[in-house]
Amino acid sequence: VPMASYGEAEYSAVEARIASLLEHEGDFVAAMATVACELHHSFSHYHWTGFYRSLPSSALQGEGPMLAVGPYQGTHGCLRIPFGKGVCGAAAQQRKTQFVPDVSRFPGHIACSSTTQSEVVVPVLDRSGTVLAVLDVDSNLPSAFTKLDRDCLERICCMLGQRHWRSGLT
Repeated sequence: VPMASYGEAEYSAVEARIASLLEHEGDFVAAMATVACELHHSFSHYHWTGFYRSLPSSALQGEGPMLAVGPYQGTHGCLRIPFGKGVCGAAAQQRKTQFVPDVSRFPGHIACSSTTQSEVVVPVLDRSGTVLAVLDVDSNLPSAFTKLDRDCLERICCMLGQRHWRSGLT
């Protein structure tokens, strides 16, 4: 299905499926895996779909704040990304969505995949504003993402951040 044919109805259906799948889930890692899978297989322009988890300070060996690859769908991702580096690190450091129609124009872009041309990264913030993770969606197509993609991803990440997870946060 071409990107242009995706509308609010398709995104609403995906959000409803995710909400249903996660209704009784208490593990954050399982939730991230489910979200990545559902999104990746629902939209043909999502070529890499996944999460980078915020590492707890106890896992850092004198490093600054760091993201580590989490559940994802697609080819290999970068294993670690420092806060403030690349699109994912910028989303984590600034605690705001990064919407990038052309990654070659993003200062300090980290090319985890040489085929990525556009990207949207949304932070997952808990109730206190702490970055739990970022959701990274890459496309091998230029300017692949729209406001509709961004809005849907932001709603999903808000839902993930507001939940009380029983496990999977460390």
